[in-house]
Amino acid sequence: MKVNRLPVDTGISGWNAILPTPDAPDELSDNITADWLVIGGGFAGLSAVRRLSILHPGDRIVLLEAKRIADGPAGRNTGFMIDLPHHLTSVGYGGQMERDRKDAAANRAAIEFAAEMAAEFNLSQEAFDRPGKINAAASDHGHAHNLEYSQHLTNLGEVHEMLDASQMRAITGSDYYQSGLVTPGAGLVQPALYVRNVAKGLKSNSVSIYENAPVIRLQRDRDWTAVTPLGSVSAPKVILAVNGHANSFGHFKSRLMHIHLYGSMTRALTADEVRRLGGDRRWGLTPADPMGSTVRRISGTGGDRIIMRNRFSYDPSMQVSKAKVGRMARDHENSFAARFPMLKDVEMEFSWGGRLCLSRNGAPALGEVEEGLYSACCQNGLGVAKGTLHGMLMADLASDVSSELLDQVMDQPQPARLPPEPFATLGAKAVLRWSEYKAGREI
Repeated sequence: MKVNRLPVDTGISGWNAILPTPDAPDELSDNITADWLVIGGGFAGLSAVRRLSILHPGDRIVLLEAKRIADGPAGRNTGFMIDLPHHLTSVGYGGQMERDRKDAAANRAAIEFAAEMAAEFNLSQEAFDRPGKINAAASDHGHAHNLEYSQHLTNLGEVHEMLDASQMRAITGSDYYQSGLVTPGAGLVQPALYVRNVAKGLKSNSVSIYENAPVIRLQRDRDWTAVTPLGSVSAPKVILAVNGHANSFGHFKSRLMHIHLYGSMTRALTADEVRRLGGDRRWGLTPADPMGSTVRRISGTGGDRIIMRNRFSYDPSMQVSKAKVGRMARDHENSFAARFPMLKDVEMEFSWGGRLCLSRNGAPALGEVEEGLYSACCQNGLGVAKGTLHGMLMADLASDVSSELLDQVMDQPQPARLPPEPFATLGAKAVLRWSEYKAGREI
């Protein structure tokens, strides 16, 4: 199969830009063989490699990444590793009780897997931490969402805490929020630092990671062969960890929705600005309305900064223009100014778009799609947790390792078929516009 599109990522991700320049990459320049091939160096691909290395010590494992590790969507993520129900395509965050219990258990298995990697590879607390997260409400509408979600979590037996406006101010320094809902089980990663360091930790005599190695053709004779511009890798089994680009490899056609989210990061705050802001030095807020603003404050490599993420766009081409990123960045500036008027002179230093993949029915794109070819794709907006989960489980499936967790995750429908064009695009754009309009002050 000829790969009909290669990844395009617009704008400079602040997460990656504030880190030191990475070491020179290993680049594929020969035709080689391996026991296992993983395509894609994000959360799913790296987790698949880690799991394969545990199951098959000594086997030759190769990962191909089209760009540099952390240049793509994994390094543009906002870094929430969420354990509890968090359905972007619904009006709230919760769903059916039994489904949500199973979903939480699966997400927690992924977080534990990530924690084991973090410990094994000596990742810093900045790269991987488990402080929980806060669902932040800025309006009566958002507060009602939080109350509804709180009741759902109570019914599930999940520990959580409601915060009032004064408690939110003490954490964030902002008067913008009416309430917050704390869930203690979520992880927070510095996404670029996390994937860079996991990739570095994985490299060994039996694991090779080649960057700047986009797969332009994937073909099967006796084994699969992935052809890149300068070389090739042949292996009997391949795991595709390319999220929405599963379509580019010819799979799940007319079943995946390609969305961009947008993020901006401030310049480093001065000591006086840190004093004026107050609050805690590190925190993460997800919006009470799924279409609202995700906000993080970080302190560490690159100084004290605030990250804003909001605005969605439907992009079947899987790429956006610099002009669109610029328009979304102006909305980030407005959202930032509304929340942090004491920082009126602080500008955004970096702005970027990040690709994600959804299905109409919230189902992932998993399984053996051809003999020896496995898909760990379509994370439905939860790239850190679901990507980790899908990567590790597809390694199990390809290795004939069974488990209750694998059975549970595989017992889901295939992604639902989309309406024909132009109705799919018209409908998706209309839903996004209406949903953002309803979110109101939460954006």
